[in-house]
Amino acid sequence: MKLRILLLASLSLLHSVFGAENDGFQPLFDGKTTAGWTNPYKWGEVKIVDGEIHLTGNQKFFLVTEKTYTDFVFEGEILLPAGKANSGFMFRAQVQPNKVFGYQAEVDGDEKRKWSGGLYDESRRTWFISPIRGNKESEAAFSKRAGDTFKRNDWNTYRITCKGKSLKIEVNGVVTTDVEDDKDASGAIGIQHHGEKGQTYKFRNLRIKELK
Repeated sequence: MKLRILLLASLSLLHSVFGAENDGFQPLFDGKTTAGWTNPYKWGEVKIVDGEIHLTGNQKFFLVTEKTYTDFVFEGEILLPAGKANSGFMFRAQVQPNKVFGYQAEVDGDEKRKWSGGLYDESRRTWFISPIRGNKESEAAFSKRAGDTFKRNDWNTYRITCKGKSLKIEVNGVVTTDVEDDKDASGAIGIQHHGEKGQTYKFRNLRIKELK
């Protein structure tokens, strides 16, 4: 009986370990190098520190994946610096020399506005989708969804799901944006430094599962 219990426990442990390894996600960051990533700007500094990507600079820039993605589930963690700060996870992003634009899952350092988890259209339509800036009903509905889920001085986990026109953003397990939009069908994943001089933005545990 004891042997049977021990065997079942061992099988359960193996299932947990291999289940986690085979959940379909692939790392986008190896924890040691920037392999698979590129900085399309002439400025911005990228360092790897203790398994994290650290971005510093005096102007806004994005570090983006060399590969583009269509339908996927992306997960990543971010820690904003103290003081004035703003960032975001780009997805299906369009990349040009010294310019990255398109969908961005907002990481909002403004503790009054609290628009983290919103969908911003970087360098294009801006706050056109979720929430719609200036639309009191849209802003109120977003605030009700997002609430205080974002932790200003701690690590935050983002999950972005793209299936065709369907775009969903989750922050720390809370769905903050769930909309349809067909502006971009594919593009790169990106992480942002907002340009505050002397500030360091930190990212870790970046991974993706492509959907068929």
